[in-house]
Amino acid sequence: MSFLYPFFLAAGVTLAIPVLIHLFNLRKYKTVLFPHTRFLKTIQLNSRKRSEIRYKALLAARLLFLFFLIFAFAQPFFPDKEKTAGGRQLQVIYIDNSYSMGAAMGPRRMLDIAKDAASRQVRNARPGTRFLVLTNDRPTGYHAQQMGEAYAAIQAIDISAATLSVDKIVAETEVARQNENATEAGLYYYSDFQQSAFPAPPSKGQMQHITFYGIPVQAAEAGNVYIDTAYLTTPVLQADRSNYVVVHTRNAGTAPKESLVLNLSVNGQVKSAASLSFDDSNERIDTLTFQVSGAGWQQISLALNDAVMRFDDTFRIAARCAPNLSVLALNEGQLNPYIQAAFRAYNGFRLNQADVSTAIQTDWKQYNLVILNGITRIDDAMGRKMNEALQAGQSMCVFPGRTTNIQALNEGLKQVGDIQLTAIDTAIQAASQLQQGSPLVKDLFEKIPENVQLPVANWHYVVTAGISANQRSVLSFRNGDPMLAQFTPSRGALYLSATSADLSSGNFPGSYFFTPFLYLMAMQGGGGSVYAVRAGSQEPVYITLANVSERNTLHAYAPGVDVVPQQRPNGAGLDVYVGNVLQYPGFYTLTATGADSTQVALNQDKAESQPGYRDIAALQNEWKGDNIRWKEINNSGNIAATGTGADFPLWKVCVILAIVMLGLETFLLARKQPRPA
Repeated sequence: MSFLYPFFLAAGVTLAIPVLIHLFNLRKYKTVLFPHTRFLKTIQLNSRKRSEIRYKALLAARLLFLFFLIFAFAQPFFPDKEKTAGGRQLQVIYIDNSYSMGAAMGPRRMLDIAKDAASRQVRNARPGTRFLVLTNDRPTGYHAQQMGEAYAAIQAIDISAATLSVDKIVAETEVARQNENATEAGLYYYSDFQQSAFPAPPSKGQMQHITFYGIPVQAAEAGNVYIDTAYLTTPVLQADRSNYVVVHTRNAGTAPKESLVLNLSVNGQVKSAASLSFDDSNERIDTLTFQVSGAGWQQISLALNDAVMRFDDTFRIAARCAPNLSVLALNEGQLNPYIQAAFRAYNGFRLNQADVSTAIQTDWKQYNLVILNGITRIDDAMGRKMNEALQAGQSMCVFPGRTTNIQALNEGLKQVGDIQLTAIDTAIQAASQLQQGSPLVKDLFEKIPENVQLPVANWHYVVTAGISANQRSVLSFRNGDPMLAQFTPSRGALYLSATSADLSSGNFPGSYFFTPFLYLMAMQGGGGSVYAVRAGSQEPVYITLANVSERNTLHAYAPGVDVVPQQRPNGAGLDVYVGNVLQYPGFYTLTATGADSTQVALNQDKAESQPGYRDIAALQNEWKGDNIRWKEINNSGNIAATGTGADFPLWKVCVILAIVMLGLETFLLARKQPRPA
């Protein structure tokens, strides 16, 4: 047994007080006069026996009262195995400082309660204990700290946009244990244990030398209204015209008592608003309209007035209101009505149609997308022209016409890359797979519908390509042949359809995918125009930037922020992994020296928006073992036997026994002595 406050044992000298009182009372004599002495011997023997028993009982009660009272102040405990194993003492304190810990628990935040309990744990630890303080935004510790350093680190913790898995914390604890040459390490895990954030326990191998202490800090569950997602209905903002944004909001938990209002602002100016009310589904979809004037990047913010949890009440979109994107359609024969209708439906594109015979004399540099429609022949000159456009980073789309002279098409395709058409398949086939990783698809759907109808081809060319062509199927048939394939042999992207863009060849021109695919092809040639990224997202954003090299990398800028996100060349631009580096929601400018800037909106991870907590009793059934223990923060702000690992508060037992001894003493003093017979 050990003591949390051993200096209170010095009060043991007070045990001499009852002994002295007892000895002093023995020296007192009382004279009793008797008229006759024949019963004196019997009275004397009976009185002496009763007095000795009573005094001894009083002395024992007084000694035990003081003894248990002193032990209660000294707080005895049974030390854990890591305290007696002979290794260095190491306590790893993880404090969950994610957004959900900012919720109120009474008059204080849950984060503040966790910080206070962890601070007491540090102050009450045994001398020589080493500490490592971990948080979501400080997932690694460079070295273990002394008591004063750990206390200061805990006090400096604040809410962060970052989140961290328990596996990462356990792994870092094991690394710290090895670095400190500690036989065992105690991991103190202060968290609200959200349902969406706490997974299954780590493997036993990871926890072999670690004792896990789960310390829940949970407020009463409350409702939270948050913006799940929002998106523009058009790929490019239109100046001085109505633009529409679709907003999906959700209510998690109890229904809000106050009236909620959703505001839409552009560059800090409120443009539109809508009142919110929820039915039994606890979700709703609203469409707000707004206008912008002038070209350039626009910062669109959608905000609601939820008073419970505020971190997820704003959704941001960075969108560019640019001059019309230019599209050149080179037709062999008649104009294609489907291509014409697709781009005339939206004035954000400028479509120029011409005969393919003028292709060589036409300057393609001014166009974001070049379409070759109904082409039955691509000669060397046309192939070289296509290769130059792709080298410059432009996008191209080829809808070949049906011909028996397939070699006439392959003649020019070989100038672009290792791409060729090998045969014609005349069987009617429906596309069976939509490639989710394609840039055309991932920007078109937030989530692909389960029963989406894919287009059907009445015939198609069989397309083959070498490794250097970097083929990626966007739509493919059941046998694996591509219906629409993307090739990136150079900076630009070449999209090759296996069939023509007319209804006699299939229903692709009249399908849901035709017009959106053409829009996205054109926008890729001119750079993205709408960016709304989630923090922690592993998906890159594609940015068209020139003059970027190894010595001139792209930076992400914001007030007080200058970071270099992970980036990888892709065609005429870069894939930038913004969500991996940036944590705090807001608008960021991505640019490099001598290059145009791009604005990206970063939004918080919505996993923190679910306020539901894991049931600790159920969690104990999942997380159990000799090295897994669960603690509570008591009313005084301490965890049970902080820093000691005791499973039962022995000081409370001592207090109860002290009260019992005090009651026994009172009973003995108040009890009347029986008169001798």
